[in-house]
Amino acid sequence: MSDLTLEQAKAALATVKDPATGRELLADGRAELSLGTGDHSGELLLKVELISPGYPLRGELDAALRAALEPLCGGAGVLLRIEYGLRVPSKPARQDLNRLPTVKNIIAVAAGKGGVGKSTVSVNIAMALKQMGARVAVLDADIYGPSVPKMLGTPSRETSTTAEGDRISPAIFRGIPVMSVAFFVEPGSAVIWRGPMIHKLLKQFLEDVVWGEIDYLIVDLPPGTGDAQLSLAQLIPITGAVIVTTPQEVALIDVRRAVNMFNKLEVPILGVVENMSHYTCPACGHHDNIFASGGGKTLARELGVELLGQVPIDNRVSYGGESGVPVVEGAPNSEQARVLNEVAARAAFAVSKASATGPKRSSLLRTVS
Repeated sequence: MSDLTLEQAKAALATVKDPATGRELLADGRAELSLGTGDHSGELLLKVELISPGYPLRGELDAALRAALEPLCGGAGVLLRIEYGLRVPSKPARQDLNRLPTVKNIIAVAAGKGGVGKSTVSVNIAMALKQMGARVAVLDADIYGPSVPKMLGTPSRETSTTAEGDRISPAIFRGIPVMSVAFFVEPGSAVIWRGPMIHKLLKQFLEDVVWGEIDYLIVDLPPGTGDAQLSLAQLIPITGAVIVTTPQEVALIDVRRAVNMFNKLEVPILGVVENMSHYTCPACGHHDNIFASGGGKTLARELGVELLGQVPIDNRVSYGGESGVPVVEGAPNSEQARVLNEVAARAAFAVSKASATGPKRSSLLRTVS
């Protein structure tokens, strides 16, 4: 029988801090220790809640945990088993912006101009975070050019009115709740609305839709700096914005305007995604910078934020948008999927790291690995 006690294990674990927050895991309520019984006797089980899906410092944290506990377990003849779960933190919204009490964090995906792949990045971020174990939803706020439903394929559930008749159930695409003006207009019809009508519609999408418990709401914004962006900033607490650009200077000119808008609205910039970064010939491996090079890196450096990723040009990305199967699912081993998964993980980590210092809402541990 082992002489190891929980008190000894907790004392050893108390020396370990989350490298992202600098706080002790036990004191922060993110670790739970138990000694096995029955078939698991002689085992010390440690359950750890990570702050974000795809947590980039997991290797560092795992090494610190094992360094603290394995010598103790080895001396007592006990096996150490570590299970990682996910509990995404959030900061309470201001009372006047608390229209989404079941949504923890809101990530806006924005671009200064159209045609840079903003919606492609949005749906792939959402899909990647879902695959990593997070609860994700998407709000297609591009009123004049809604494309998210097309990019996610056929819904498993259409939008509907709730049983009570006073709220809206969002459509479900690939396990992700989605709301879009595309559900309410005829295909090909033009949406000719002024600012007050856009504000009213977005407010309805936020207040009347039953989103459910969500870790990250991905908001696909329209290009530019118009009414939708201003309305959303006035209605909800946007946690941060992901800026999408292509490498050339003509794209960066418009992106800087979008960044200035977010600065005025006091929305933090999480990082920059450089889409259509370069092309690599699959036959010969030749590398070609079709739209110049270095624009995303230059912009990130200029803003003092992270370059979240550089997504290469590939027809699998465009095919994924046309077929309704995002590339992170349709071609998971591709370079494009790898980069987009990194973009999702880094954006979520930036959000969770910032939110982890504020008051937390209770949440159940969900094992993700």
